[in-house]
Amino acid sequence: MNDLLHVLARHGYVVIFATLFAESIGLPLPSSVVLIAAGAAIASHTLSGAVVLCGAILGLLVGDTVQFWLGRYTGWALLGILCRLSLNPETCILRSAESFYKRGKATLLIAKFIPGVNTMAAPLAGSMKMRFGQFAQLDFTGALLYCVTYLLVGYVSRDFLGVVLNSFHAARVVMEIVILVALIAYITYRIVIFQRYRQYDIVPRVQVQELARRLANHEGDHIQIVDVRSHGYYDTGAERIKGSIRIEPNNLEAEIKNLPKDKDIYLYCT
Repeated sequence: MNDLLHVLARHGYVVIFATLFAESIGLPLPSSVVLIAAGAAIASHTLSGAVVLCGAILGLLVGDTVQFWLGRYTGWALLGILCRLSLNPETCILRSAESFYKRGKATLLIAKFIPGVNTMAAPLAGSMKMRFGQFAQLDFTGALLYCVTYLLVGYVSRDFLGVVLNSFHAARVVMEIVILVALIAYITYRIVIFQRYRQYDIVPRVQVQELARRLANHEGDHIQIVDVRSHGYYDTGAERIKGSIRIEPNNLEAEIKNLPKDKDIYLYCT
């Protein structure tokens, strides 16, 4: 943190803008930590509060705007790329979509406080054809709330942070051991989770031609085709495969009860 404060003192405004922008486009950078450090720098009169706030919000808005328009023109392909670091990309996407499904557009007000959703919210809004003016208004409000919250934490806790930093300096060896142990524990945890989710790599898939052949052979009585496109890609006027039924993938617990138990079920999405 001392190094971070030193960097902020020399290149503060550029660092804040760049960090907030980078995280908003999906890079794993600790923007909340930078904002807290910036708040402490404001309290010590090292940086200007107004300039810091404007730079932080601008970094978020520029990044989110880029993500919004990429989401508009690439759809869930971009979301898949952003989720590539996730152990289960499908779950990553659906978790973000579920937030929109439950909270609607108000998700943008709190998205930046939720790991994972903070990166996915802007491109998801774009892919769901949200009006840009409405997106910009909600995104600005969410960015303002996020930046003000963490800047205030840093501003109010400046003295406390100084005590903590001094304690860390005095116990550097101990802290290095603690950090090393935590890193090993984290890596072990990721390996365990990876093994748990390996089953998702072998989800059975079928070629369109095979399903068409079964239908052509009049096996339709033993088949149920299910449209699981997210509501961002589906509306009441959308066309479906003949004979298919529609379920909402973000509400599976309730929807799955409508599926027949005596038929082979084929799912299709976008």
